Amino acid sequence: MPAEAPDTAAVPYSFAEHYADGRAPAPRERLLAIEAPVAIEINGLGYAVMMATPADLADYALGFCLSEQLIASPEQLLSAEASEVPAGGWMLRIQLAADDAAPLMERARLRLAEGSCGLCGIESLEQVLRPLPPVEARLAVDDAAIFRAVSALPDLQPLGRATRAVHAAAFCAADGTVRLVREDVGRHNAFDKLLGAMAHAGLRAGDGFIVLTARCSFELVQKAVIAGCPLLVTISAASTLAAQQAAAHGLRLVSLAREDSFLTE
Repeated sequence: MPAEAPDTAAVPYSFAEHYADGRAPAPRERLLAIEAPVAIEINGLGYAVMMATPADLADYALGFCLSEQLIASPEQLLSAEASEVPAGGWMLRIQLAADDAAPLMERARLRLAEGSCGLCGIESLEQVLRPLPPVEARLAVDDAAIFRAVSALPDLQPLGRATRAVHAAAFCAADGTVRLVREDVGRHNAFDKLLGAMAHAGLRAGDGFIVLTARCSFELVQKAVIAGCPLLVTISAASTLAAQQAAAHGLRLVSLAREDSFLTE
């Protein structure tokens, strides 16, 4: 049975629908995915403001801290509280154990060099292209399992079906069974939410593979490598740097995945 979209993820909007055959415009109501600024505060320090869908924020908090390498295990995140801000947007307050705050301070310092055009400065470039440990997990996944996961995913994307405007990230068993799905207007956010949900559920990335309904950028490859995922499947194509990063770190990358075909090196 298809899942239902969470109430905090979409709201109804009214439109006038226009037709190519000359019929008069007709009123129509449809759901729009919520996109809101989510300010992330860690140990009292403003860390980032992300444009995200304000659902599954507990998963998002944990997955964000893990993929940013601020923590190495879920136990290092002491608390995460989300609250709506009257002026608009959400505040996500995260508390890490005091001993784990050093990486946070260094990343916050580097973030001061980040601008709307991307990344500025040698230190930022070195941080983005930092070497990562290779993926050690190995998993036998045949073509049929990948096709099974890709075919099953649309029915497990309630927000995507309702709005046609969000990305999904799914964790799948080696046989292609979809175990967990998270959705968001941002592909990075959806991935972080999935990683957090997996950690909350005690699921290891090395025991399965991940499917993303997104273009495969190098940041998503890095998240998969950091998580220790042996196989990343994306619905859209990969960039050059994504393919290079995957090969360099032992991540098997599948792109342009459809129900009847996909690409792999």
